Amino acid sequence: MKWPRVSLKSLSVLGPQYGANVKAVVPSGREVRYVRITDIDEYGQLRPDSIAEPEGDDLADYVLAEGDLLLARTGATVGKTYRYRSEDGQCAFAGYLIRFRPNPRFVFSTFLSYYFQTSEYWAWIENKKRVAAQPNVNGAEYASLEIPLPPPREQQRIVELLEEADRLRRLSRDANVKAARILPALFLNMFGDPATNPKRWTPTTVGQVLKATDYGTSTKASEDGTGLPLIRMGNVDYAGNLDLHDLKFINLPAEEAAKYRIEKGDLLFNRTNSIDLVGKTGLWDVDLDAVLASYFIRVRVDREQAEPEFLWAYMNSAFMKRVLRATARGAIGQANINTTELRSLPLYRPPLDLQKNFVEKLRAIRHAIPAAEASAKLEALFSLLLQRAFSGQLTATWREAHLKELLAEMEGQARQLNLPMPQEAEV
Repeated sequence: MKWPRVSLKSLSVLGPQYGANVKAVVPSGREVRYVRITDIDEYGQLRPDSIAEPEGDDLADYVLAEGDLLLARTGATVGKTYRYRSEDGQCAFAGYLIRFRPNPRFVFSTFLSYYFQTSEYWAWIENKKRVAAQPNVNGAEYASLEIPLPPPREQQRIVELLEEADRLRRLSRDANVKAARILPALFLNMFGDPATNPKRWTPTTVGQVLKATDYGTSTKASEDGTGLPLIRMGNVDYAGNLDLHDLKFINLPAEEAAKYRIEKGDLLFNRTNSIDLVGKTGLWDVDLDAVLASYFIRVRVDREQAEPEFLWAYMNSAFMKRVLRATARGAIGQANINTTELRSLPLYRPPLDLQKNFVEKLRAIRHAIPAAEASAKLEALFSLLLQRAFSGQLTATWREAHLKELLAEMEGQARQLNLPMPQEAEV
């Protein structure tokens, strides 16, 4: 049974191609929330609060109904989507967004919202962008987008399977977001803001608590994927967390491998990157034999002076992000901080017993949340399920067991949408 491809125009009603005019304000007790592109996160969910109110009174055309889909029409966010749910409260949509209202007789809005996350959809967006002052896809172009259309029962089955996988990845993501908020708060609560040092800890420099600072290897990763894992810039994120789902490998003589090997408790300081990312600092706390690439400085802490976890949290504080940005020496497309500059960075030094107490709390929090590697696997699994869902592979066995009912539904769809009658051929 082959699914037809049907235009978005045939499955939904195109609303205004430009949302309400709004102005930024301090959040108030308003009844209607005005959704802008910036209020939609990378998962198609609303951020905690919109800070916008209308500049005009004629807003009836912009109020959202359950299942409405918003698509970004211009700028760097073109293609981004949001599916409105009544649990988000009463909402209207603001400029640079287009509304489509799916026809429930033909398609579930949730099914469409998942299609808008597929690589096929994003490839279509890339092909449709018009290069002028900025990328742009208008309402007519969106309306022409052809979407694979299973019968309603199969759409529902696909949505059920994807929603369960989506729920798991969101739980993992939400836990990591909470941890990202808890850890800085824990650090500030125990040690105070490094910018003001309210607890009057002993001032010193980063170099005073270190045993060694060494550059990583400049040897390129092996072509055959053999050897030791090579930790590169992308394996540490902006917040200082390890991301090991994409590893390259390197073959080194034993003497060189020993020279560049990372030990538990080492800090990984990114010495060369863009001005916003230079200085991001990871903590090597995994049981994995690996070596460090040359874009990093391997920082080995003197544990009689400081706990590695304390220095890691300090280096990733908001205060140090500002210091690192000011310290970085700019070049074309990148910035640099060398070992001398790293060692001279300001530091305060709380008592070791308090640092150890912080480490205990930090480990307890990390134990309670999913590892970044597990989160990455869930994201990869969800992407695979999306691809299989819209190619027909995900529900192939289920479809075979319900073929008679599905064919009847497809025949009804075909008559209502003026499509060719379905053929009993597998997707």
